Amino acid sequence: MLNAFFVGLGGFVGSIGRYLLINFSKRLSAGHWFPIGTLTVNIAGCFLIGILGGYLQDRSDIAEHWRLFVIVGVLGGFTTFSTFGHETVHLVKSTQSLGALLNIILHVSLCLFAAWWGHHLGR
Repeated sequence: MLNAFFVGLGGFVGSIGRYLLINFSKRLSAGHWFPIGTLTVNIAGCFLIGILGGYLQDRSDIAEHWRLFVIVGVLGGFTTFSTFGHETVHLVKSTQSLGALLNIILHVSLCLFAAWWGHHLGR
């Protein structure tokens, strides 16, 4: 139960960070049509999860609840795209390139379809 608390607390922090960075990016881009805020958050989240995932990978001196707080909570709340990026990199590094390609194709195609279908049903 304590691990769930750390994930939730991290999600709270990450969600606020996403909100603030997206709004900051929107102000800088002066309302441009492209969703620069979302792109900025996704790139930042992927960069951070890459750094932290690589750093924490072989570290046994860091408690599991702190890993959950940062990786699952903060970065998961910041952007789930960072998790997608991290898992795809892990597949490539595990010499599962076909799995990585499948992960990319399925995420992009099925998630876009789900968003389109959901939007259609919601109207």
